[in-house]
Amino acid sequence: MTEIKKDIAWRIYIVYFAVCLFGVAIIGKALTIQLVEGADLKKKVQSLTLVDRSIEAVRGNIYATDGSLLATSIPIYEVRFDPNADAITDDLFNEKIDSLAWSLSDLFQDRSPSSYRKELIKARKGGKRYHLIKRNIKYTTLKAMKRFPLFKRGKYKGGFITIQRNKRQLPFRILAARTIGYEREGITPVGLEGAYSEVLSGIDGQRLMQKIAGGVWMPVGDADEIEPEDGQDIYTTIDVNLQDVAESALLKQLEKHQADHGTVVLMEVKTGAIKAIANLKRNTSGVYYEGYNYAIGESTEPGSTFKLPALIAALEDGYVDMGDIIDCGDGSKQYYDVTMFDSNHDDGGWGKITVKKIFEVSSNIGMAEIITKSYGQNPQKFIDHLVKMNLRDRLDIEIVGEGKPYIKNTKDDSWSGISLPWMAHGYELQMTPLQILTFYNAVANDGEMVKPKSVEKITKGRKLVKEIKTKVLNPRICSKETIDKVKSALEGVVSDGTARNLKNADYKIAGKTGTAQIANNKGTGNAYTGSKVSHQASFVGYFPADKPEYSCIVVINAPTRNVYYGNLVAGPIFKEVADKVYANSLEMHEELGRQKFYASSAIPYSKHGHKNDVKTVFKALGISVKSNAQDQDWVVTATLDKSVKLAPRLIKENLVPNVVGMGLRDAIYLLENQGLRVRVNGRGMVKYQSVSAGQRIQKGQQIEIELS
Repeated sequence: MTEIKKDIAWRIYIVYFAVCLFGVAIIGKALTIQLVEGADLKKKVQSLTLVDRSIEAVRGNIYATDGSLLATSIPIYEVRFDPNADAITDDLFNEKIDSLAWSLSDLFQDRSPSSYRKELIKARKGGKRYHLIKRNIKYTTLKAMKRFPLFKRGKYKGGFITIQRNKRQLPFRILAARTIGYEREGITPVGLEGAYSEVLSGIDGQRLMQKIAGGVWMPVGDADEIEPEDGQDIYTTIDVNLQDVAESALLKQLEKHQADHGTVVLMEVKTGAIKAIANLKRNTSGVYYEGYNYAIGESTEPGSTFKLPALIAALEDGYVDMGDIIDCGDGSKQYYDVTMFDSNHDDGGWGKITVKKIFEVSSNIGMAEIITKSYGQNPQKFIDHLVKMNLRDRLDIEIVGEGKPYIKNTKDDSWSGISLPWMAHGYELQMTPLQILTFYNAVANDGEMVKPKSVEKITKGRKLVKEIKTKVLNPRICSKETIDKVKSALEGVVSDGTARNLKNADYKIAGKTGTAQIANNKGTGNAYTGSKVSHQASFVGYFPADKPEYSCIVVINAPTRNVYYGNLVAGPIFKEVADKVYANSLEMHEELGRQKFYASSAIPYSKHGHKNDVKTVFKALGISVKSNAQDQDWVVTATLDKSVKLAPRLIKENLVPNVVGMGLRDAIYLLENQGLRVRVNGRGMVKYQSVSAGQRIQKGQQIEIELS
């Protein structure tokens, strides 16, 4: 028995010793954590539950040249509620909960007051400190919520918490949308939003946030905030009125010809400022939208619009002059194993015509003959001249995605015997619409090539930060003599050539049509007709031709209704945009000189009317009045050599008065006072009344008067 007790006691001692040892270990570990590792562990815990989160800066605005908003950031708010804020006592909560629930229900109209009440009570009982009320609400709604019971006490006294986020909006919707662009995470920046992102973005602030139950991050006071610095604003060169005209005209022609896509660019000649740039693409449903910036990004074979740089090269190098005669034959010509055609080859071709006429009627064979005879022995000289005129260089504009121009070299593997004649009229090379326009703009600008620009200045509030000045790419692409020659030819295209349908009596247009064939496996193709070849119609030029102010290019791809020539498809868009610019630009109109008017009498003519009115007017003019209407209010006037004679016009009750020769206001006064219903046609003086004077008036009778 004694042995058993000793055995049990020994086991108890062992257990006791083990428990004591374990307790000492726990105390030791606790002391180690508290005294040695405590600071590091505290930082680690805080790093998991407390972090500095960025406060998004308000992105700068994008304006049109007149100050109209093209893109702006609209604040969107998220509202949360801290029902367990220290200042919200049970009595206060119970007193205000019903009215708060009713206010929320009345504002949002989505749930009943009792539903809101139950939710808020549950949040308070559950110890929530960051309960979500609504996301994505506008500032006007937020202002209303700030007046609600409890909420109007603010963040600390009423638990009202707001988080602001910014949403980008385009007030003009699709107007220049692709050029304005966007910047989104994971997507290559587009348009001006991408090009000027650093300027527009501003500097984000910082706020200490704590992670609470449910993985929600809650701001910890305001003391540790670093205020964000809002972004700067940019003023574009875009004119919203001209932009609207360009897009409307483009859409109308695209729909008319059921084309795949198209672009329009309008630019100031002297500054290179882009006043309008429209790009529309047809989707599978047949609806047009701004899906890609074709003006900047699409490099294609330009076709006949490239005849201008080809002609300038030949003129500058002294190979031809505008009056030289070139034989264009019967409209077809063999170059090695390929036949080239003119548009009128079915009618026998152009025969022998001048270089100027070749350009005006856009003869492919004529241009091919000029270039092959000039550079056949040294084709690299032709290429070098094109390069000298910056035609192989990118424009390096602000917006990313510019297509690379392609001017092949004689050493390229793709060079062949037909390269030179085909390059002469815009094939076997590639350029974007904006690059072509820049060259034509240089011609309009007397040879000075300027870089196109979409932004004119950067501001911070009312302070000017930077002005974007015009950059000269080439001070002179060719001689003044050559510029004058090709300007005359460009005017001839509209007056006597392929674009005669654009000619008008108000102002002169100078430009060039272009019609290029694009193989479907290389170009856009025509998905709607399934044809192997689609067409690209274009017109590029400037106006007024005698004093250029604006240049413009229109390119339409893949029209599907058997009309594909540049003058018929692209030309009308150019004309509509040019007409709008001309109508709204006073500087383009000639000032009227002093006008001379001749009249049969020195005394001005007067309509019949009220005697006192007539007398007052002629007295002010210093003209003598002779009146035979002593007791009559209404008179008939007669103009004499040196005076005006007044005779009475009798007005009798219930009889239709004679109002012929009166002004509209007096006529309506007399007729309606007699109870007649008056219907008016035209404007000016009354020349006819449907009911003869002197007839008895019937109640509610209608009389029609015509004005001249």
